[in-house]
Amino acid sequence: MKLTAVIEKGENGWFVGQIEEFPAAISQGLTIEEVKENLLDALRLLLDTNKELTEKEYSGKSIIKEELELI
Repeated sequence: MKLTAVIEKGENGWFVGQIEEFPAAISQGLTIEEVKENLLDALRLLLDTNKELTEKEYSGKSIIKEELELI
């Protein structure tokens, strides 16, 4: 799976961006490389947080968990 970083240079000289496929993953950096690394960190945090919230929602319920692969 490939993701798309949408990056712009802000008026303060910092680069700001978000991941097009996951708009809640937003970050900034002094260089394009730094903002790209920070965006991946933001995505990891977003996915971890969503997983924790989902686990709490289904806690104590009889569920089926199946792994999915996006190709």
